[in-house]
Amino acid sequence: MSKNNRNTIKVVDCQVLAHYQFEGDQYILTLSSETIANETKPGQFVHITVSDALPMRRPISIMSVDKENATFDLLYKVVGKGTKQLSERKIGETLSVIGPIGNGFTMTDKKRPLLIGGGVGMPPMVAIAQNIKDSDYQPFAILGSEVPFPFDAQVANDGKDYQGATHTMPELEEWGVACRLASLQDYEGVFKGYVTDLARVYLDSLSADELAQVEVYSCGPHPMLEAVAKLAKEYNLPCQVSLEENMACAVGGCAGCVVEVQTDNGPAMKRVCVDGPVFDATTVF
Repeated sequence: MSKNNRNTIKVVDCQVLAHYQFEGDQYILTLSSETIANETKPGQFVHITVSDALPMRRPISIMSVDKENATFDLLYKVVGKGTKQLSERKIGETLSVIGPIGNGFTMTDKKRPLLIGGGVGMPPMVAIAQNIKDSDYQPFAILGSEVPFPFDAQVANDGKDYQGATHTMPELEEWGVACRLASLQDYEGVFKGYVTDLARVYLDSLSADELAQVEVYSCGPHPMLEAVAKLAKEYNLPCQVSLEENMACAVGGCAGCVVEVQTDNGPAMKRVCVDGPVFDATTVF
């Protein structure tokens, strides 16, 4: 997961095809690019120009792709000047995009991937789900948010109740991917607690043989990833995490997003943008 992929990065002019606003200053942006739609792997991201007035790009994870129609979707939340200007982009405008960037998640022979995404860390989990929806994997996704989810949650068809968690993301339901939602808010059909609390409920529901087939994949705020890594260690599960860091160039040149990672040769500083953003959780935490 530390292989450098800078030779695959391209600069592409992408037309805005759709731009939807949701509660909590959340947006889903659909852009056109055959290159990015065809070459993106789950966990990768793009570095996108937000406006002509602001030269600094913003890194945003790719949530889903449509290879047939040559498009890709980004989910983001307005948190500052850059994302605010991005939210003002209109259908028909063209944005310069660098991508796909980074080393994505590596699917292994563990057939029960547990996908845990929090906040703007949800998109990479959706990307994994889309990528394996027609395979022999049996994923279970847990998505957490402290603002209203950027979709209309619906009751899952499997009829299972994980301590109040009965609702799922409609798109994942359509793909046949089991999913439940978690939040500290009182949302109907949503588990009241942290994503790791719901993950524990799910893991405790599995048999020993089923548990042996679980690998954890996660993206979200640093404290959440730390908690996920701790949970994975407790259950003796392999775990891959996608780190969220502030980035300047996002292509490995400025080294402004380095983190300390344990390697076979001892501690080393790795760039989240091109050496990651996905790392083995045991090497980071």
